[in-house]
Formats: sequence, C-alpha cells, structure tokens
Amino acid sequence: MTTRTSLLLWAPRLAGVLLALFLAVFALDAFDGRPLLQAVPGFLIHLVPAGIVLAIVAVAWRLPLAGAVAFPVLAAVYAVSVRWRLDWVAVIGGPLLLVGVLFLASWRAQAVPSR
Repeated sequence: MTTRTSLLLWAPRLAGVLLALFLAVFALDAFDGRPLLQAVPGFLIHLVPAGIVLAIVAVAWRLPLAGAVAFPVLAAVYAVSVRWRLDWVAVIGGPLLLVGVLFLASWRAQAVPSR
C-alpha cells in the first residue's frame, strides 16, 4: 500500500470521526445552568446528529461509496433545513461535503487497480 493510497483510505474515516466529535461539542449547550437531571435529555437529543454521522462513517468504513453518497446528501438536507443560511451551511455543511468528497476519492482509489 502506497502512502497516497493509505492517505486516501484513512483521511475520510478520520475526518468523519472528527466531524462527529465536532458536532458532539454542540450537545454541551444543553448544560446551560439547569440542574443535571433536567439537562441530560436535551444533551442526548443534541447528540443525535453526531450519532448519525458516526453511523454513516461506520457503514462507509467498509463501503466508501455509501459515504460518498450519504455525506453530500446529509449536507444538502442540513442546508435546506437551515434555509440556506450561509454561515451555518459553511460551518456544518461544508465539512459534511468535504468528507463525502474524501470518501469518493477513497472509493475511486480502491476501485482502480494500482499500477
């Protein structure tokens, strides 16, 4: 395995996990001074997007084409749901799209036999 192939294999997987961690940080917003027991349900609900991203990464780990399709679709769904608010789309949708492109490159690198 060449360095380029190794990079194309691991970059989307690492980027997907890091994106899930980034989204999970937003769940900490649930702890806004309320008592712990009142904040936990909101915290768990705020973790759903990170869980979705992790689930897609788990599937795409074996099937990179699935990640190449799912992440841009997720970016588009997010963009529509926030009514194309460009600052939000850039911060959340941009990385989703980037991870999708990385999974596409990973799939293409695996599909094309090395010379």
